[in-house]
Amino acid sequence: MDRMALLSDVHGNLTAYEAVLADIERRGIERIANLGDYVGKGPRGREVVELSQQRCEVNLLGNWDDFLPDPQRDYDDAAMQFWLGQLAPGQGDWLRALPFSHDFWLSGRRVRLFHASEETVHRRVHYVRTQSEFEALFTNTAATGDGPLPDLVGYADTHDPMYECQSQGRTVFNTGSVGNCMGDPTPIYCILEGELGSEEPAPWSVAYVRVPYDVESELAVAREMGMPQLDAYELELRHGVYRGALDQWRAGKPATGYHER
Repeated sequence: MDRMALLSDVHGNLTAYEAVLADIERRGIERIANLGDYVGKGPRGREVVELSQQRCEVNLLGNWDDFLPDPQRDYDDAAMQFWLGQLAPGQGDWLRALPFSHDFWLSGRRVRLFHASEETVHRRVHYVRTQSEFEALFTNTAATGDGPLPDLVGYADTHDPMYECQSQGRTVFNTGSVGNCMGDPTPIYCILEGELGSEEPAPWSVAYVRVPYDVESELAVAREMGMPQLDAYELELRHGVYRGALDQWRAGKPATGYHER
């Protein structure tokens, strides 16, 4: 059977990305799809983009990839200036030109991959969501274009892996995050297995893989490079707690579950 690795939300965490790619290579998987958010939050967006260009068969647009290098934006924030300045010439244009979605057949299922939602990379669909949000994931929009409707949707953005199946065989899964996964901060990616390109029903599966890596090494690089918001980055990488809850964490208060935000 054919296998494809699906990963997302590396966010400049090169150490985690290299560990995940090494695991994919060790398993003999050659086809890789990256569902976006290569940059921001972590210190080495440039290297993550370069590696994605070399290794990924499919690269899709994420929300950070769209807004961070937007030439119409001016940033006063030191962290945003750092992440933008870390990109090599031309990488911002490459990121913003990435396709929104990617469709294909797998074992009789029509698969659609995108970063955040069926309409835009800037709208988030959490694990806790409405029924209408679930059903909308399987529709065609101006962003996805026309064509056969999907019945298997893979997306990312929330850093919160999940899998759900409802009536009519409609199945959705979230890849989680390589760079700073919520809850369990260990990098995670998916392996999609089946008959790629086939419209005939056949066995298929989606599996999740956790890959430990050297967190201390990644934080040391960020510290050496003088990256702003290091404390927030450390919170996400060490504890899987969203940086928006940093003040709560410092105060010793329970952090709200990221999937509820």
